[in-house]
Amino acid sequence: MPGVKRTKPASSFDVAELAGVSRATVSHVLNGRRVDRFPKETRDRVHDAAKQLGYRPSPAGRSLVNGRSDTIVVLAANTTWGRNLQDAVDQVTRDTAYLAANVVTRFAGADSRATIEAVLDLRPFAVIDLGFLSAEDHAALASDNVIAVPDRTSAGGEPAFDVDRTIVGMQIDALTTSAPRRLAFAGIADERQDPYGPRRFALLREVCLERGLAEPVLTRVPAQLDDARAALGGHFAGGPVGFACYNDDVALTVLAAARDSGLRTPDDISAVGVDATNVGQLWSPRLTTIAVDIRRLIGDAVGELRAIMDGTPAPSRASAAELVQLVPGHSS
Repeated sequence: MPGVKRTKPASSFDVAELAGVSRATVSHVLNGRRVDRFPKETRDRVHDAAKQLGYRPSPAGRSLVNGRSDTIVVLAANTTWGRNLQDAVDQVTRDTAYLAANVVTRFAGADSRATIEAVLDLRPFAVIDLGFLSAEDHAALASDNVIAVPDRTSAGGEPAFDVDRTIVGMQIDALTTSAPRRLAFAGIADERQDPYGPRRFALLREVCLERGLAEPVLTRVPAQLDDARAALGGHFAGGPVGFACYNDDVALTVLAAARDSGLRTPDDISAVGVDATNVGQLWSPRLTTIAVDIRRLIGDAVGELRAIMDGTPAPSRASAAELVQLVPGHSS
C-alpha cells in the first residue's frame, strides 16, 4: 500500500477505501468480532491500512450510536484484596483490548441497589462481577441492557459452581489430615465491607457438619499483633486448633500471635491461608495456602462477554476444582 499523508484523523471509511473492503469489515476486524469468517489476507490488509493511516476506533463515535459508553466496570467489594484485584483488572484490560474499551474499577458499597445505580451512572456496556452481585442484581443490570459476567447462576437459580466451597474443603483437609483438632475461621477485622468472609464461614460450618466434625467458631483478627493476640487468646487455650483463614495476611497474623504466645506450629496451632502470596512463602514455617487462578477466572468471564456480544454459544468455563489449588507448606 502506498504511503498516505493526511491533515485530519483517519476514519473507518478511509481504512476501508485503502484496504479495498467495506466499513463493516473494518469494524469487525479491528474490534475482533467474529473475525474467523474473514480470510487472513483480508484481515492483514485491514490491519496494515489502519496502521499506515494511524487509525484507532473511536469510543466516542460508538457511544453516539449505541447510547452507551465503551466502559467495562470491574466491580469489586470494598474489602481486603491483596494483589488479586490488580491482577484481575490487568487481566480484564488485556483480554478486552480488542474492544478498545475503557476499563474502570468500582468498589461496591454496603447498599447493593445504590451500587448498581452508581454503576449505571457510568453507562457501561458490561460489568465484570468479582463475586459481589446477587442473581437479582444481575437481572437489574440486564433490564438496563448492561451485560454482567460471569453468569453465576444455573437455570434453577443456584450457583453453577462455588469456588469458596472448594477453598473451604481444601482448608479442612489440610488442617485435619495430620491430627484431629478444633477448627476456627479467622476473618478480617476492619471497617470495610466483607461479603466473602461470612460466606466462607457459613460454608465451613456446612462442610464440617457434612463430615461429622465439631462446629467451628468465628473470630475476627485485627492486623496489629497485640490486638490479634488478645482476640485469639481464648482459642489458644483449649488445645490444638486449626484456623481456616480469610487470606494469607490473616493467616500470618494468626501465626505471629501464636508464636508471640509461645505456641508451636503446627503442633499447637495450624493455619491455612488463601491467595498464595510471596510473603507467605517466605514465612517460617512456610505457610500452607490456597492459590486461586484469578487470571483464568477473569479469562472465562471475558470469554463469556465476547460470546454474548457475538451471539455465539458461551465457551466452557473452568470448574472450581480447576481454579483452586493447594500450596502445601509447614503451617498445617
